[in-house]
Amino acid sequence: MDDLRGRVALLTGASGGIGQAVGRLLIAAGVRTAFTYRSRAEVDAATWDRTMAVNLRAPFLLAQRALPGMAGRGFGRVLFTSSVAGFTGGIVGPHYAASKAGLHGLVHFLAARVAERGVTVNAVAPALIEGTAMLPGAARPGLVPVRRFGRPEEVADLALAVLRNGYVTSQVLSVDGGAYPR
Repeated sequence: MDDLRGRVALLTGASGGIGQAVGRLLIAAGVRTAFTYRSRAEVDAATWDRTMAVNLRAPFLLAQRALPGMAGRGFGRVLFTSSVAGFTGGIVGPHYAASKAGLHGLVHFLAARVAERGVTVNAVAPALIEGTAMLPGAARPGLVPVRRFGRPEEVADLALAVLRNGYVTSQVLSVDGGAYPR
C-alpha cells in the first residue's frame, strides 16, 4: 500500500535537519503527524541514562503500545531513526553509539514478531547529513565516496519509500553516501 493519506505518524527528533524533512514529506503525503524533540547534553552517567531512555527505551515503549493495534488492523509501519554510529561507534560518544546499536537489535526483534500481520519495522541510519547537529565540524565531503554531504531531504525520501513498502522489514538502511559500506 503506497498511499499514506489518512495514516497517523509520531515523529520524534523533529526539531530540524532530517526530522524536519521527514515531517514535511509526511504532511505533504497527507499523514497526520505529531512531533517531539529534545535538546543536547554532555556525557556523564545522567546523560548516558537519558540517552538510553530517549533513543532506546522510548522507542521500545512506544512500539509496545502501538504494535498490537497495528497488528490487529493488519497494517502498520514503524520506522526508527538510527545512525551509522550504531554500526561504527561514531564520534558523538559511547552513549549515543550504544543506544543506536541497541535500537538496531530492537528493529530485528520487533519485525520478526509482527511481519506476518502486515506490520513492518525498520530504521534509517544516516551519516554526514548537512544541516544537522550530527555533522562533525572536521568532516570533509571529499571523504565521502559521492564527494558531498547528504541532504535531509534525501533521508526523508528514503524514509517515505520504506513507509510505503510493505515488503521491506527488519532492515537498518544506511544513508551515508557510501562512506560506511557493509
